[in-house]
Amino acid sequence: MTAKVWGEFDVVLADLDGVIYEGAAAIAGAPEAVKKLQSNGTPIGYVTNNSSRRSETIVEQLAGFGVSAEPDDVIGSGQTAVELLATMIEPGAKVLVVGGEGLRHRVTSAGFELATSSDDKPAAVIQGFAPDVSWKHLSEAAFSIQGGAKWVATNSDWTLPQEKGLAPGNGTLVSAVHTAVGQLPVVAGKPEPAIFNTAVRHFNAQKPLFVGDRIDTDIVGANRAGIASVLVLTGVSTRKDVLGCKPHERPSFILDNLGQLCAPYEAPKQTKRGFKCLGAEVELLGNKVLVTAGDPKSLGALRAAAAVIYNSETPIYGLEVEPALYEEA
Repeated sequence: MTAKVWGEFDVVLADLDGVIYEGAAAIAGAPEAVKKLQSNGTPIGYVTNNSSRRSETIVEQLAGFGVSAEPDDVIGSGQTAVELLATMIEPGAKVLVVGGEGLRHRVTSAGFELATSSDDKPAAVIQGFAPDVSWKHLSEAAFSIQGGAKWVATNSDWTLPQEKGLAPGNGTLVSAVHTAVGQLPVVAGKPEPAIFNTAVRHFNAQKPLFVGDRIDTDIVGANRAGIASVLVLTGVSTRKDVLGCKPHERPSFILDNLGQLCAPYEAPKQTKRGFKCLGAEVELLGNKVLVTAGDPKSLGALRAAAAVIYNSETPIYGLEVEPALYEEA
């Protein structure tokens, strides 16, 4: 990596949806950024809550963008979910899978037997996202759990970025089952630390850096796992979300997109009444957060404004933030 701050890290762990691609389409500049990082000798891993596809399928999609990766480079929530499952039930036990082929493959590769319905009396239910999950699948999961089956969910994401916008994610499907059974699953994926710990162990990392697009799962999860975090604004979370972050939600670094990981990082610098960054200055005047120099829509203004708000003794709801700082184009 070119910047001194990036050189502190020995692996980049990146989310996929909202960072590398949206649905079937690559995010502009992301493949080029990955290839540049790889050419500089930076190991890249992919940590994703999407368990519906096999790692080989994800690698094929990345190859279609010109990005070289190996299946072992993909750390999915399905992998971590199966690892958790193995601590809860006997080897070779029957498992009802709600999800896609990738999750079924993980379950059978771990030596478990696939149940077809609640009639098989499965020892556990493992639930992940797949576009074809239906009421019937959710009902069979609920019947199984009510019959005593352990319940593991790959993730609890409420939304999933797609080309047309945000679609319902696995969290909505988990919530439907939760409503029926009155209990919550053990969750493997982000924001739980388990999936981050799996990735760190896999890459034998001492100083990992995680890049994600959503505060509630990616950044919170990385923070909980003790990993430095980068938020990119190409997916779910917005400028307004950044400014409103609670302390446990705040990213270590803020970027417009993954491509900026290949350039030096300028952190906000304190001024007499606020912070400045990349030619923009933001000040706290009374309870007003105002841009006093530069473009309020710029990345520098966002970083400076976030620093002002994060360092203010007044919580965000007591501040009047200049709307241009958070209004989307």
